[in-house]
Amino acid sequence: MSITTPTAAYPRHWEADVLLRDGQVAHLRPIHADDGELLVEFYDQVSAESKYLRFFAPMPELSERDVLRFTNVDHRDRVAFVLTVANKMIAVGRFDRIPAEESSPDVRGRGVVEAEVAFLVQDAHQGRGIANLLLEHLAQAGRERGIDRFVADVLPNNRRMIQTFKDAGYRVEGGYEDGVIRVVFPIDATDTSVNVMQAREHRAESASIQRFFGATSVAVIGASRRHDTIGQTLVRNLVLGDYQGRVYVVNRAATSVAGLPAYPSVSDIPDTVDVAIVAVPAESVHDVVLDCAAKGVHGLVVISSGFAETGEEGRRRQRRLVGLARSYGLRLIGPNCLGIINTAGDVSLNASLSTLMPSRGRAGFFCQSGALGVAILEKVDRRGLGLSTFVSAGNRADVSGNDLLQYWEEDEDTEVVLLYLESIGNPRKFSRLARRVSRRKPVIAVKSGRSTQGVPMGHAVRSMLAPQAAVDAMFRQAGVIQVDTLDEMFDVAQLVAHQPLPRGSRVAVVGNSDALGLLAADAAVAVGLEVGRSVALGSEATAEDFEEALDAAIDDPAVDSVVAVYIPPLNTSGVEVANVLAAVGEQSDKPLVSTFLASEGVPELLRVPDVAGSTAGRGSVPSYPAVEAAVRALARVVDYAAWRATPEGEPVPPEAVDSAGARRLASQVLQESPEGRDLTFEELRTLLGAYGIDLWERFEVSSEDEAVAAVERLGHDVVLKATAEHLRDRPDMAHVWRNIATAEEMRGAWQTMNAAIEGAQPAGFIVQKVAPAGVPVTVAGMEDPLFGPVVSFGVSGPATELMGDRSYRIPPMHSGDASDMVREIRSAPLLFGYRGSDQVDVEAVEHLLLRLAQLKNDLPQVRSLDLNLVLVGPRGATVLNAVGRVEAASDARSDWFTRRLSTQAGDTMGD
Repeated sequence: MSITTPTAAYPRHWEADVLLRDGQVAHLRPIHADDGELLVEFYDQVSAESKYLRFFAPMPELSERDVLRFTNVDHRDRVAFVLTVANKMIAVGRFDRIPAEESSPDVRGRGVVEAEVAFLVQDAHQGRGIANLLLEHLAQAGRERGIDRFVADVLPNNRRMIQTFKDAGYRVEGGYEDGVIRVVFPIDATDTSVNVMQAREHRAESASIQRFFGATSVAVIGASRRHDTIGQTLVRNLVLGDYQGRVYVVNRAATSVAGLPAYPSVSDIPDTVDVAIVAVPAESVHDVVLDCAAKGVHGLVVISSGFAETGEEGRRRQRRLVGLARSYGLRLIGPNCLGIINTAGDVSLNASLSTLMPSRGRAGFFCQSGALGVAILEKVDRRGLGLSTFVSAGNRADVSGNDLLQYWEEDEDTEVVLLYLESIGNPRKFSRLARRVSRRKPVIAVKSGRSTQGVPMGHAVRSMLAPQAAVDAMFRQAGVIQVDTLDEMFDVAQLVAHQPLPRGSRVAVVGNSDALGLLAADAAVAVGLEVGRSVALGSEATAEDFEEALDAAIDDPAVDSVVAVYIPPLNTSGVEVANVLAAVGEQSDKPLVSTFLASEGVPELLRVPDVAGSTAGRGSVPSYPAVEAAVRALARVVDYAAWRATPEGEPVPPEAVDSAGARRLASQVLQESPEGRDLTFEELRTLLGAYGIDLWERFEVSSEDEAVAAVERLGHDVVLKATAEHLRDRPDMAHVWRNIATAEEMRGAWQTMNAAIEGAQPAGFIVQKVAPAGVPVTVAGMEDPLFGPVVSFGVSGPATELMGDRSYRIPPMHSGDASDMVREIRSAPLLFGYRGSDQVDVEAVEHLLLRLAQLKNDLPQVRSLDLNLVLVGPRGATVLNAVGRVEAASDARSDWFTRRLSTQAGDTMGD
């Protein structure tokens, strides 16, 4: 059967790769007019019972008319999505707009737009969360098409479908009539529905990574008999690493490799294969993917190079690779990567090019560069840190750091997350995940390429923010411990992996050298720590002296952490003191760090040996070669502990804003101007008013008489301002005439100001009441192509602009974020009574920040919104001016309310 008619266009973001509940990839897209044969083939694989539950009557096959009706939609009133794996349809979902005269009013009697929604999933794929996925994407499409509510008629024995609607997080109402349950629910994205979606996203992405780390069988494709080849190295590392699963090698030209039988192809392997390690030339990887898909392999680790790192042709090859792998349901690590490692004893997987298998530890490590990955593993080994799992993702064509965050969040074997990030492809998602993970376990990140934000060459989308400021703000908001070097990362990791978090910033210094103790105290103060106790034991101090002093410092309620410094006397190794430190550290509920200078035989982690001679990791005391490194690591952890102990604060309550009214205003503007436009002053007053922000009244005037009339309307004490851009930002404020009380004074001001700017560029004028005096600040929101909604804050003035003294946050925000924004700018003292001035109403500023952040979070159509003149005084804040622009929302937020894998790496380089 082949029925083809033209199909209306649909938004690009309606098509997406998605993860099912078990971690397998599927492709979701709108149905096409030429999908007739696919639909018939799909329907033939559906049981009679499922067909009956869908259509309420026996319907063994689809007629030609049915096929035509189901495959031809307008993507507006009739929308249908299909889910495919290996180019085979496995599910279909749709909604059809209900005519207005047949729709039910809401509880207030107002008319609402309704659509009937329905699904059909092949029986073999039921129970994989497919209906939930389809409902998410249909609801988002419905919101974009102006649908308010979904309606579904369900047979009482269709329990799975009833449960799908209940579990979706929407407010479901229902009724029962003529043997059919009618389910009705609004499809607005609520906190509950978004939380449900994100929880499902977490489970699916975590499951997809578990398939790699928990593989019970691995095939190395491209294994060679030559010892100096990549394939031979991979096989050798798997075998010598004591991998507990089955290892297969694939080589068309050999019968055995490294003592293992070789198979011509993956399909020839007699048993199942969970993960394939690919080490063949780039041009051959395409055929390998097809072979693995036919075998039912779960995931690919592509070691091969020759992809996006080589230029435009390589990027095209990489896009084809990812598209092919995902179309067959496969996830992919790489290409151009080092590989993956799982040190768990029951797995012991070294599927990497590193001959060094790290010891078992508590840290999970993610990096991109393969070459750097080898160096990282060597540093880990020298430090005695130990890893739970390791991933070098190379070009991050598919699996990225965000996927690993999802996995490590609930992985009981991982207590510390280490990230070496060369770029962040999806900062919005990273921010959301990192905020959540950091509340449970420390996330330590090195962000290289900060001056360019690590955006790969040829990248089409760049941030409009100052890159370093944006990334720093994102990390700070998410509680990520940001460090500058790998050495500093391991300094911090050793501390958080083996010592408790400090309760505060008060430090005790205990040592046998006055000079070294002073150096430690100075270093501690320099990084913001408070030295409340300093104990100098003298150069002849014994191990017993150290034990007594350390116990006293730890027992002191005015001490939150202890720094121990030691210089051994001549002909003394310091091992006895090290053993005391290890013993004390194991028992302490406060963190203890140490520095041993010129000591031989003292490791970088001081541990207490058990009776079997092995070492105990919990309570091990980090030992640093320099005291500065010790206190710097401690300061990082103090800041993290303070962030984690601080309650998030409260968001703006939904009932406090009129998001629906603001959305209607934005929609009306776009109906009038589809390309978007700047908002008028009255539109800005309405928009801001919907979120509880009052814009100071003003009158635009174009003549002397209009200016005089404005004085009469506003009363005495008004101000006349020129609004032209070239005048508005002058530091001498020559464009403003204040304290006008009478018509005569206004005429004089008008004539003087016009004479002063005569011959210059045209200038508009406004008249306003004089606002209460205060510190001028700016609060702005924008839609960034990489970060999504971003809010910024700063004190107004040329100095702020020249120094870039602004704070940034990514919505959604809570009151703690707003408080931090106000206090972290360098000019913050101006708000808190600098040099005897009045302290301003900081709560009013935080109120503005929270409300503007909520507006930007709710309305991606508001491209920019700048409250560019706000006066903050002791009793409130006055918003004197604002500018804003509305444009059609881009695809940038397409992953906010629906689950989807990121765009392929040639476009966004993963994440």
